[in-house]
Amino acid sequence: MDTFVSDIKGYYNQFDSTSDPRTQGWFLVPSIYSPLSACLLYILVVQLGPRFMDKRQPLELRIPMALYNFGATALNFYCCSELLIGAWKAGYRYVCNRVIISTEPEHMRIANAIWWFYLSKYYEMLDTVFFILRKKNSQITFLHVYHHMSILALWWIGIKWVPGGTAFYSSMINSFVHVVMYTYYGLSVFPSIRSYLWWKRYLTQLQLFQFVSYVVQAVLALYDDCGFPRWVSYGMMLYMVTMISLFGNFYLKAYRSGKDKQKAKAIQSESVPNGTREKVD
Repeated sequence: MDTFVSDIKGYYNQFDSTSDPRTQGWFLVPSIYSPLSACLLYILVVQLGPRFMDKRQPLELRIPMALYNFGATALNFYCCSELLIGAWKAGYRYVCNRVIISTEPEHMRIANAIWWFYLSKYYEMLDTVFFILRKKNSQITFLHVYHHMSILALWWIGIKWVPGGTAFYSSMINSFVHVVMYTYYGLSVFPSIRSYLWWKRYLTQLQLFQFVSYVVQAVLALYDDCGFPRWVSYGMMLYMVTMISLFGNFYLKAYRSGKDKQKAKAIQSESVPNGTREKVD
């Protein structure tokens, strides 16, 4: 057993030596223990949180939720705009770009934006805490937990090994999607606005579209072979298969249930004015 552990440490140290030297000392980047500890703590909260709230009344938390959602909107808008401008100034293409290990401003701007994007994945885990405190435990699905944990691990790899190059595209697009998503959820906190938020289903469509675009870009990057690490492209393709499968299944269950869905809406419309009642995350 000791030999096996030593071998694992040896392989990790060897792999670690190939990471980008520019981000080695950045906050929450140097060690795998940062995302690993966050994920373990997250699992602990998911397991113990509902038990803690079991005999307690759900909290409303309208203002904290609004601040959280609009904070996430602002953070993702910053990441998206910085990546868009940085990529344009660095002369990036949207097919494939190698990671340029340079301290020149345009390249450091991209690396810095990807680091903030990575940090946003820690921040976004807080939505699970809000679900627990509001006793919305049905929202804490396998998809929800898997997505939060896996995306954190994915972007720890991103900021440590590929804080630039082709990685700019997926972080930029995901930031844009999250601007739209958290704007929606921030507005949905206020009951007077909810009846105007008719476009919730399109959020999932937008998410599915981004996942498909990542697969297409990964395939193009492999074909182009511009110098971006091929193992990252293969890993992205494999991960996106899981995302498309899980989000696609969620979309079908949530919005394609046919007559049963229509009947449920009809029943709601009889008891709620204008049929505007909708479960808001």
